[in-house]
Amino acid sequence: MAEPLPPRHVLLAGISTRAMADSAARAGFAVTAIDAFGDLDQHAAVRSLSLRRDLDAPVSAAAAARAAHGIASDAVAYGSNFENHPSAVRSLAVGRSLWGNPPEVLRRVRDPRLVSETLAGRGVPGPAVRVRPVDDADPSSAFSRTRSASSASSISAFSASSSGSDRWLVKPLASGGGHRVRPWRPGTRIPHGCYLQELVDGMSGSVVFVAAGGRAVPLGISRQLAGEGAFGASGYRYCGNILPSAEDRVFPCDRALVDAAGTLASVVAAEFGLVGVNGIDFVARGASLYAIEVNPRWSASMELVERASGLSMFGAHAAACTAGTLPIFDLARERRRVRAIGKAVVFARRSVVTGDTRAWLADPDVRDVPHPGERIPAGRPVCTVFAEADDAAACRMALARRADAVYAELAGREDSMVRTR
Repeated sequence: MAEPLPPRHVLLAGISTRAMADSAARAGFAVTAIDAFGDLDQHAAVRSLSLRRDLDAPVSAAAAARAAHGIASDAVAYGSNFENHPSAVRSLAVGRSLWGNPPEVLRRVRDPRLVSETLAGRGVPGPAVRVRPVDDADPSSAFSRTRSASSASSISAFSASSSGSDRWLVKPLASGGGHRVRPWRPGTRIPHGCYLQELVDGMSGSVVFVAAGGRAVPLGISRQLAGEGAFGASGYRYCGNILPSAEDRVFPCDRALVDAAGTLASVVAAEFGLVGVNGIDFVARGASLYAIEVNPRWSASMELVERASGLSMFGAHAAACTAGTLPIFDLARERRRVRAIGKAVVFARRSVVTGDTRAWLADPDVRDVPHPGERIPAGRPVCTVFAEADDAAACRMALARRADAVYAELAGREDSMVRTR
């Protein structure tokens, strides 16, 4: 890897910045972070600003970009959900270097139709996609078959059987974390701003990588947790990752997994010109990885890679964005670690007010700690828990036990003010 970059002031923005800010601070950068939470456990060297609590602003990419105008920094990097808001990214970058994918790249790589067609053209498997044109008044028949989700120059009839599948998911075009993803019932209206994606059976996972100059280096492959009641989640909502060892055999045809993940990352990086750290959600079926969605920014599983390997993820991101330098990283060797490591987001099952959470700071495996007395509505994140175990199954059980301990801590603290809003 390149020589360490000199200390610089970097601004970070996203829904939750704690993990990215931790990595950046450990890499020697001066950090200001703007996000929804302003967690209690931000790194001591990080200046943390909560949109809600500190800035009295709504939680949105546009609000974070506006708040950033008053903060001087050398560079800016972003996390979720800026990938869905290219104009906010452009605003963030005014007067400083952008470390991450620029707006024009985001518009292309977040177009599900274009991604599907591009991967198919390179022989990479993926689910079928149907995008509803914005001017379509017929809920049951018309879908865009153009390359762009934003235009509808060619309309043709579509039924569930026309692509060989009768199972589809409705997904928002501005998707993230599994929010508002649900099964589609044939004949029902497709909401504006949504599209259909074929449901692929298999094991859900993600690959994270760093890219520059059309090249990519895969850094980690994890199993994704979604909709698990043990963590207060349901449906397709993201609630965690487990980074398994190669010996764990979590994925089918595990020996071919590294090659397939590397190919997928390389194709996406080259075709869309990605830079810095990125992630791709996939479904593993047999020896194939079906690309579900590209996340062209910091992703949740990256701190697991940093914990497991010691690689500075933000350092790799900065080096790729500033110098086009990629790390020397052997993913196959790294996956031969003995133990599995995982994280899970614990969501509030009912609206609560936290107690004195300062005691949580003593536990390195409880992160994203809320402030004492913080009101957390049902369905919102409470914190993140971590665990290690001999295999992925045991790791998932350990995460569930840690989540139970959090729920026990919150028991009896239901907040009637929040509940009745």
